[in-house]
Amino acid sequence: MGITTALAKRATRSESTLRGKLLGFVRGELDDLIQRVAGNDFDKRIAQIQARGQGADPFGFDPEWAKYALASAALFHKYYFRVETHGIDNVPEGRALLIANHSGQIPIDAGLILSAMFYDANPPRMLRSMVEKWSQTLPVVSTFFARCGQVVGVPENATRLLEMGEALLVFPEGTRGISKPFSERYRLQDFGLGFMRLALETRTPIVPIAVVGAEEQYINLGNVQSLARALKMPVFPIVPQWMIPGLQMPLPTRYRIYFGDPLEFKGDPDDEDAVMEEKVEVVRATIQAMINRGLKQRKGLFW
Repeated sequence: MGITTALAKRATRSESTLRGKLLGFVRGELDDLIQRVAGNDFDKRIAQIQARGQGADPFGFDPEWAKYALASAALFHKYYFRVETHGIDNVPEGRALLIANHSGQIPIDAGLILSAMFYDANPPRMLRSMVEKWSQTLPVVSTFFARCGQVVGVPENATRLLEMGEALLVFPEGTRGISKPFSERYRLQDFGLGFMRLALETRTPIVPIAVVGAEEQYINLGNVQSLARALKMPVFPIVPQWMIPGLQMPLPTRYRIYFGDPLEFKGDPDDEDAVMEEKVEVVRATIQAMINRGLKQRKGLFW
């Protein structure tokens, strides 16, 4: 019995050692792959993020999850969409509201703005962003969003993040923007007023952002509201690519992201909607003008 027990323990130790070596090998290979895809300065940028104190927080943000999400995003940022950034130094060091146009049927634009702030900004920065409430009904997606720093879009969450000194990405068009049909591409939809009340309440500068390239990644022929209501979704777009086997991936359009000069507003956050609308229109008009300039400057969809 004693010999049997000793042999069993030795076998267990050998198995544990083998498992440890295997895990170490896999981690080493994964780290090498990340370096090749994300760049030799990836670990340095992660360390800079951690040095800022952007660690785990009350909303569930986990730097380890974010690390691998950012490494995966490098494939799209650097190689698939080949993102160009302009004026990224306009984002102030402290808290800021980044206000952008929204398009593309799925929120790839949000992911690429976040990856731009990590890969192209010096020093790198982890953005936080507001996500639709209905996304919390998707078990895997809701957890992934939270671990990567994305927060349900309610005023209380936004205020707390800004008070923590974070940079917060907001799409005032909401689903109206991201689900636009192709015939309305690059025409901004109405902006909500909440972000302006938030900026005034927290005295936060607004950085306007124009994204050019997302509108053509999927061609939306229209939305079926009856199906959207039946499925409890904000919209149900008609996208031919999604119906053709092998063409579900977005087209590799070239993204160009323009960061404008910060805008500062003063006033009472509880003013009437008419007063807020005037301020919001300044931001909306600024972004539309940036989009128009970007469209004139680009030479093609894919280069």
